[in-house]
Amino acid sequence: MSYCFECPVMCGADRENGEVGVCCAGGCSFVARAARHYYEEPPISGTRGSGAIFFTGCNMRCVFCQNHEISRGLPEDTASARPVDAESLCDTMLRLQELGAHNINLVTPTPHVRLIERALPLAKARGLVIPIVCNTNGYERVETLKRLEGLIDIYLPDLKYVSPRLAERYSGRSDYFEFAGPAIKEMHRQVGCLELDGEGMAKRGLIVRHLVLPCAVDETRRVLDFIKAELPLETCISLMSQYTPIPGMKRPLDRRLTKAEYRRAKEYAVSLGFTNVFVQELSSAEKEFTPEFDGYFE
Repeated sequence: MSYCFECPVMCGADRENGEVGVCCAGGCSFVARAARHYYEEPPISGTRGSGAIFFTGCNMRCVFCQNHEISRGLPEDTASARPVDAESLCDTMLRLQELGAHNINLVTPTPHVRLIERALPLAKARGLVIPIVCNTNGYERVETLKRLEGLIDIYLPDLKYVSPRLAERYSGRSDYFEFAGPAIKEMHRQVGCLELDGEGMAKRGLIVRHLVLPCAVDETRRVLDFIKAELPLETCISLMSQYTPIPGMKRPLDRRLTKAEYRRAKEYAVSLGFTNVFVQELSSAEKEFTPEFDGYFE
């Protein structure tokens, strides 16, 4: 069946016959960049970089998206995007492994699950042994995630919101948490809490990311409350301060996070008893930490 029901939007696009889905993905998958990336969490980037493969398209419409160049619009209209099939994606993953990448980091993979299901077994049969990271916005169907069980070693999801109002206002998806909550629980069921190897690199497990937004520390508290209620306290959390406003952003998203806002978010995480939390310097809110989507393939 060619109709696409991979994500919660359930748009039913006949992608294999040329129809484009809500995510802007069609019958062919496109990649805008495939290279070692050094600005993920320390156990993901390490010293040799994460082998990041940036797919085009997205099933959300976040007004603050730092990857908006490749997440919106048709991939053929994105100058940097290259079409990939299972064989070429396999070749790309093996090339990143040869270059020393600590892992293969599939960024925004959901619209391309069918391709990934074909490419990963092929790559592993040809010698791919480094961990596979699923780097997702969290807006997932549990049914789709179950198809990835055994293929993914590390889940790196966002948990952006609990509030339907904020999810609709900033991402156009009022049902975000309705799906993201169960999805993250399913990810934990598959891979458990974060496990590190002898070099301190992630080899398996879950890291939940949350971007603290201006004037939204209460939302951060709701997210942390959910994690405490539904997952172990040793769950690895990446509490990010890197929000960077893009041109034309309206209040309150027209400014960066303040030190006081981020301090309150960190203090709340500590008060809940979490034992494995990554934090950032406010200096991480710089455009230089966003990759250039220039079609570069290592």
